[in-house]
Amino acid sequence: MPQSFAGRNLKHLRKGKKLTQEEFAARLNIKRSLLGAYEEERAEPRLDVLEAVSDWFGVSLDDLLRTNLGELDASAGSDEALGYLQRRRLLKTAPTENLIHFVPFKAAAGYLTGYADEEFIDELNTFTLPMLGGGQYRAFEIIGDSMLPTPSGSVIVCQKLPHGVEEVRNHHAYIVVSRSEGIVYKRVVKDGKQRHRLTLVSDNPSFKPYFINSDDIVELWQAQMVISKVAVQQRWDMGQLASMVTDLQEQVSSLKRKMN
Repeated sequence: MPQSFAGRNLKHLRKGKKLTQEEFAARLNIKRSLLGAYEEERAEPRLDVLEAVSDWFGVSLDDLLRTNLGELDASAGSDEALGYLQRRRLLKTAPTENLIHFVPFKAAAGYLTGYADEEFIDELNTFTLPMLGGGQYRAFEIIGDSMLPTPSGSVIVCQKLPHGVEEVRNHHAYIVVSRSEGIVYKRVVKDGKQRHRLTLVSDNPSFKPYFINSDDIVELWQAQMVISKVAVQQRWDMGQLASMVTDLQEQVSSLKRKMN
């Protein structure tokens, strides 16, 4: 079995952040004694702990398990060379076409406080897609059925609207980041009479539209692509389809009445 460096890497990363075992364990939601066992290699870290460390530090699970990060930093030299995380951050922030930072669903809460923090963003995992044009891109994992037929667990690749609400195109899909609702994936409709109010509409007619004030929005990202797993094709019976169409017609009529 290949040697695992997980325990000593946890210790190396913790010290790099200048955290005590107590502080690090609290962030990982485990007991300090368990963290000590991991770092002293008396126990192998659980997968959920490794995933949390991977998301927080932007280190792949493969590197956590197979690469001795401490030796890697030491071999580079203490004076001139950068630490592993610093080199990774520089790699991510170097001019790279179509660099996309990925926000998994479990990082959504942290994103609401860290969206403007360059260090937080730099520690997110990144990927590229060759078919995208110039611009600032980000990818968000969505959970839930409100945007069916886009399935739960899909990743929405978006381009940022630099001028916010002014650039919104009615009925187009956006990732809306707001103080009150968090991160949601919806179609957006401007209110012709009240410019400060937007209507957020789900593709799934079982979910009712709702309003949000533009002042509450901190970021808007226009959906460009959807990445989802291959799934079994969903089959609908005629009664189910008829019910969905009726619900959708009622929502459209309600929106028209409110806008008029």
